[in-house]
Amino acid sequence: MNQKLALPEEVLMSIEKPERYIGHEINAVFKDKDKIDIRFAMCFPDVYEIGMSHLGIQILYDMFNRFEDTWCERVYSPWVDLDKIMREKKLSLFTWESQDPVREMDFLGITLQYEMCYTNILQILDLSNIPLIATERTWEDPIVIGGGPCSYNPEPIADFFDLFYIGEGETRYRELLDLYKESRKNNESRDEFLYKAAKIPGMYVPRFYEPIYNEDFTLKEFRRLKDDIPATIVKELVTNLDDTYYPEKPIVPYMKVTQDRVVLEIMRGCIRGCRFCQAGQIYKPVRERSIEFLKERAETLLKNTGHEEISLSSLSSSDYSHIEELVNFLIEDCTKKKVNIALPSLRIDQFSVDVMEKVQDIKKSSLTFAPEAGSQRMRNIINKGLTEEDIINGAVLAFKGGWTKVKLYFMLGLPFEEEEDIEGIAKLCNNIAAAFYEAIPKEKRINGKVSITASTSFFIPKPFTPFQWAKMNTKEDFIDKAEHTKHYIMSQLNQKVIRYIWHEADVSMLEGVMARGDRRLSKVILMAYKKGCIYDAWSEYYKHDVWLECFKECGIDPFFYTTRERKDDELFPWDFLDCGVSKAHLLREWKKAQAAIVTDNCKKRCVGCGTAKFDCGLCINR
Repeated sequence: MNQKLALPEEVLMSIEKPERYIGHEINAVFKDKDKIDIRFAMCFPDVYEIGMSHLGIQILYDMFNRFEDTWCERVYSPWVDLDKIMREKKLSLFTWESQDPVREMDFLGITLQYEMCYTNILQILDLSNIPLIATERTWEDPIVIGGGPCSYNPEPIADFFDLFYIGEGETRYRELLDLYKESRKNNESRDEFLYKAAKIPGMYVPRFYEPIYNEDFTLKEFRRLKDDIPATIVKELVTNLDDTYYPEKPIVPYMKVTQDRVVLEIMRGCIRGCRFCQAGQIYKPVRERSIEFLKERAETLLKNTGHEEISLSSLSSSDYSHIEELVNFLIEDCTKKKVNIALPSLRIDQFSVDVMEKVQDIKKSSLTFAPEAGSQRMRNIINKGLTEEDIINGAVLAFKGGWTKVKLYFMLGLPFEEEEDIEGIAKLCNNIAAAFYEAIPKEKRINGKVSITASTSFFIPKPFTPFQWAKMNTKEDFIDKAEHTKHYIMSQLNQKVIRYIWHEADVSMLEGVMARGDRRLSKVILMAYKKGCIYDAWSEYYKHDVWLECFKECGIDPFFYTTRERKDDELFPWDFLDCGVSKAHLLREWKKAQAAIVTDNCKKRCVGCGTAKFDCGLCINR
C-alpha cells in the first residue's frame, strides 16, 4: 500500500514531532473504502501522545473495525505549531489512517475526558471545516457525537454536538450505525435521523431538549421538545466484561507516548465511595473481568505489540478479587519475557510491598500514597476510609522493603475544611519522615535519608458526587491555603526532606465552572476559542485573562457555578441523566459528610446507592 500523507513534506519537516501525524502505526486498521458503508473518525481532542494512551478509544476502535461495514479511523488535535500552519495554508484536518479529510466521514466521535479540552473540540471542528454549531450542519458534515466522563454533564458544550452517548460505548453503537444506514437509504433529513436516534437508550440529542431558567439563573425546568423521547436518559453499561470487546492488537505508535505499555483493564467501578470522586459513582456497579480472560489477554497483548511493560487498569486494583493470583501469574510470565509490570492503584500493604519488590527497581522508583486529606476528620468527611495508622504502617512497610522516596497526594479546599486540616497535611508528612528514621537503622538507610514529595491539587466539585452541592473555593482562597500548607511544612522538624508542590489555581477555577455549568456556557466557550484559546489544560497556553474577558462580554458570572450555596432541592443541569446512583443517595452522603460520618464500602454492605437496578457485578442479588 502506498502511504498517502495529508501534510506536504515541507510542512512535516518544519514542525515538532512529525511522527505524530503520519499514521500507519503497527496494528492500525486499513480497509477498502469501496467495500464499507460507514466511516467513523474517533477523536481525542488533545495532542497525539495523550490521546494514544487512552484505553477507551482503543476498545472502540477495535469494536468498530470488527464490523464489516464500518471503518474506524483516528484523529487528534494538531499541536500548536501545526495548528498555526494549517490555518495559514488552509489545510483541512484529516484522519490518521486514510489521511482523508475528517469532513468526509459519516461520524466524528469525540471523547470527553476532562473539561479543559472544550476549546480543542472547537479546534477539531474548525480545522475540519465543520460548522461549530450543531444546528447549522447538513448531510455534508459528519454526525458529531460525544462520550466519556464529561458527557455526564454535557450542557456546557451541548450546542456543538449533534448527540451524546451516555455510558459505556460497547452496547448501543451497532444500533445507531444501523439506524444511520437506514436513514440515509430512505433519504431522511438529518433532523429525522437525530429524532430517531434520540429514542435509542443512552442517546441524548440536545436540540430536542430546552433548559428553562429562573430569574436567578438556576434551572427551573428541563423541557422535552418531543413527547416521545425520554425525559430521563439512563446510562448504558456492559453487564459482563468477559463477553465484550477488548483489543487483541492495540496500535503501537512510532514515538514515545504517555502510556507506552500494554494496558490490561481488570475491572470497572469502585467499592470505596469517596465523596469527591466522580469516576467512583458513574462507573458503578463494580464489575470484574475473570482471571482466565485476563491471563489469556495479557499474553496475547504482549505478543501482538512487543511492549516491554504491562499495566493493570482500574480505579482500585487492590479490590480486584483475584489480584494476588493475577499478579503472581504476571510476575512468572512477564519475568520470562523480561517485561516490566506497573501496578497503579494498589493499597500499600505487605502483599503490595512484596510484589513491588519483585517488579520494580527500588533504587529508581517512588511509592505513591493518596491520603487526600491531612486530618482524620477530613478523611472521614470525604469517606476516604484510611486512618493515619494505615498510612504510617504502609509507609513503614515500604521503607523496610527498601524504598526511600514517597509521593503524597492531597486536596485543598475540600468542603468543611478548617485550618487544622491544612496543618494536618504538614504533620502527616513529618510523621511519615519520622517513621522512616524510627523504622530503619542508620546503617541500613540508602543515601542516608528519606525523600517525601507532598503535592496538593485544588478540590473541584463534580456532578454525580455527594459534593455536587458544595461551594468551591476562589482562586485567592486556594493560593492562600497553598501558602499556609507551605508554611506549616517549613515549620516541621523534618522539613528538609519534604518537598511541596501545588497545582495552578487559575485552571482549577475554570474547570470548576465547566464541571457544573449549564448550556449558557456554550457562548463563552465559543468566544474564548475565537479569541485564541486552545490547549487550556496546558498551563503554558492557558489564557486566564481572556476567559475572564469572555465571561464579562457574555454577561455571565463564573462564580455562579463555583462559590455559591446550593439548596438541597435545586434542579441541576445534569439531573435529566441517570448514572444509576440516585440523587437521594448522593444527598444522604452529602449530609453524612457534614457530620463526618463514614459509609461502608460496597463489599462490606450494600449502601442502597441505586445501581442494584442494573443487576450485574457486585450488585447481583442485592
